[in-house]
Amino acid sequence: RLLYHLEKEEQMPDGMCIDAEGKLWVACIDGGRVIRIDPETGKRIQTVRLPTPRITSCCFGGKDYSEMYVTSAYDGLDEATLAKEPHAGEIFKITGLGVKGIPQNFYAA
Repeated sequence: RLLYHLEKEEQMPDGMCIDAEGKLWVACIDGGRVIRIDPETGKRIQTVRLPTPRITSCCFGGKDYSEMYVTSAYDGLDEATLAKEPHAGEIFKITGLGVKGIPQNFYAA
């Protein structure tokens, strides 16, 4: 089923994760943000904007999973664009979201 229809400025979904409240976090590639979606209502409930547009993935980490780590890309950007986007390709740590992630599941090989 369709869970959420991205707004034009959110561009395209890329990597995702789930928080301890069961909400979906979506990295918006070319949208410069990570959004939090309530899968029950299909509504966006939080937006975290980042200083570069090519946001590729997100996950929770840290001692108590209260930090979000967000990756970005710089591939495919020409030198002029890279000069305007100095944070492209960096990894960001976001704190103070008011929500925690959940530990990953491990599977036997």
